[in-house]
Amino acid sequence: TPRPPTALNENAPSPSAPTRKMLDVARDRCSDLDIAQAREWLVTNGIGGYASGTVGGPRTRAYHGLLVAALDPPLGRTLLVSHVDETITHDDRDYDLATHRWGDGTVAPRGIVHLDRVRLEGTVPVWTYTLGDALLEKQVWMDEGANATYVQYRLRRARAPLTLRAKAFVTHRDHHAPTQAGDWQMNVSAVDEGLRVDAYDGATPIFLRSTSVELTPAHTWYRDYALAVEADRGLPDREDLLHAATVEAPLAPGDTLTLTFSTEPNASLDGPAACARRQDRDNQLVTQAGLDDASADIQHLARAADQFVVDRPTAEDPDGTSIIAGYPWFGDWGRDTMIALPGLTLTTGRPDVAEQILRTYARHVDRGMIPNRFPDQGDTPEYNTVDATLWYIEAIRAYVHTTGDTELLRDLFPVLHNIVEWHVEGTRYGIQVDPNDGLLRAGEPGVQLTWMDAKVGDWVVTPRIGKPVEVNALWYNALRSLEAFAETLGEPADAFRERADRARTAFGRFWAPKCGHLKDVINGPNGDKPHLRPNQLFAVSLPYSPLSPEKQRAVVETCAARLYTPHGLRSLSPDDSDYVGAYRGGREHRDGAYHQGTVWSWLIGPFVKAHLRVHDDPATARAYLAPLRRHLAGHGVGSISEIFDGDAPFTPRGTPAQAWGVAQLLEAWAATNEAQTAS
Repeated sequence: TPRPPTALNENAPSPSAPTRKMLDVARDRCSDLDIAQAREWLVTNGIGGYASGTVGGPRTRAYHGLLVAALDPPLGRTLLVSHVDETITHDDRDYDLATHRWGDGTVAPRGIVHLDRVRLEGTVPVWTYTLGDALLEKQVWMDEGANATYVQYRLRRARAPLTLRAKAFVTHRDHHAPTQAGDWQMNVSAVDEGLRVDAYDGATPIFLRSTSVELTPAHTWYRDYALAVEADRGLPDREDLLHAATVEAPLAPGDTLTLTFSTEPNASLDGPAACARRQDRDNQLVTQAGLDDASADIQHLARAADQFVVDRPTAEDPDGTSIIAGYPWFGDWGRDTMIALPGLTLTTGRPDVAEQILRTYARHVDRGMIPNRFPDQGDTPEYNTVDATLWYIEAIRAYVHTTGDTELLRDLFPVLHNIVEWHVEGTRYGIQVDPNDGLLRAGEPGVQLTWMDAKVGDWVVTPRIGKPVEVNALWYNALRSLEAFAETLGEPADAFRERADRARTAFGRFWAPKCGHLKDVINGPNGDKPHLRPNQLFAVSLPYSPLSPEKQRAVVETCAARLYTPHGLRSLSPDDSDYVGAYRGGREHRDGAYHQGTVWSWLIGPFVKAHLRVHDDPATARAYLAPLRRHLAGHGVGSISEIFDGDAPFTPRGTPAQAWGVAQLLEAWAATNEAQTAS
């Protein structure tokens, strides 16, 4: 049974306006195979499960499918239902709607030629097909809190009834790895109003059901689907899938037919009611965020923000909550969660969600650190991060600033005090305050601890052992925050103040006078690293800055001139000999470029906030956001891509939907909006 839309304010006024259509792609683009397969759609269920694919139809990733169920929420993500192949018979002519690319290079069928329009209604993708004079719509969504996907067809226009025949394809595998079937035999059996598929003994069953039509069992393997994006990434790129069910039904004008794919035998089969639940949630998210009068793109960002918020229940914390770093392949990472939390929850009017996430992570603090990530398999968190815990403190500061909630602050203050003590005395991976200057050092050979964490085998691409600039900007910000927290709670604040004062004095050592910007790392094994990277922006964008106004301005001007691109900031200056301008190829090349020039969308947030601080010009600061706002109709339709090539035309890469990209765009927009209102 799907859970109600928890984490939404039940006292918020009911949305009266219809869901706005953010994306509307016309035939000249959605029926062009190259364009349409480069754009991806996503729907989610709030427990880590999702459905995704390309706008044009071809599955290009191992992750594309109609039901990727979170069997151990929010992880254990398993592809169960891949796709549906539809054929429409109208006026004695057959129209195939599906489009597939095969291992021999052929594309067949080419249903994309009938695709007339693709749009988003809230977060629900809707495809419109023109079949002679008939107009058929298809839409896909998931129920909140349930591993259940709905595929609904509606005949909008036709002179006479037509016939829909559809084949449902299944598998049962980890969402990272394609299936090679061999002689795999699944058991397909009849159940009430549908079929049950048991992939193997002990496997989670797959239910294919409908109240509108009878499903006929089948068992035919279709082999050698080609996954073009996986091939480009140097990963396994062939897939076999099982045709497990067939439906055939007439559709008269105005008729609706809904197929339900789920892991539960009692999933709701009422398609219209399920669709209404999804639309109501999408509308309520906008209303709760106070964005009913905002532009359509900003409204949609509030909906996109909700896609990353997931349940993380445990026996000790049944209401645990976290944030998925990105779809389709990331899990919940501590660093990404804390960087994204203010934008995804506080700017969208959901402080209760922020509170639950902060309490969830407090339960996982160990030796003064929050986890870097929760693995896909196993229950033991990984703690290989120096900055996630400092971002946790900043997330708490943002929450308290927004809500004034001192109850949470009082509950967590002992945890925060313990975090500082561990950092002073020393914790994992050489993370410790240097007693000589009060700055935070970190790192060991073979370990990557900052957000620039690419590693291929034993090769750490950007080793930053020593004192990274953003880590110490965060450390200073954390100490000032603890000082303010202590004063608010009537606790001793002198120790935090003294440490902050000392760190601010020592922070001056990052300044490189000849370069006019901050060094990226000091006191490394081979000396200082003066590389021009965006990490220095945090010394300006965080609430507590250790820099003078003159140096703040210099940092912003330098980053604007040499790192800014329309979709975010480059991770390394193109003038650097280590710069790589394109993120493509096999894993070694991709990871070698990941932080060596690749553009990161989330960095637009700190850049805009730093620019606003230095120039106090909300209109100009907001103008920097315009290209990313337009990008909502691009790579991951309705969301923000993780990364882009460092060289023009700045092709989007990585995950098509990234939490901190959405969050930082929302947060930067809110900051400029607040500044503009204040002025």
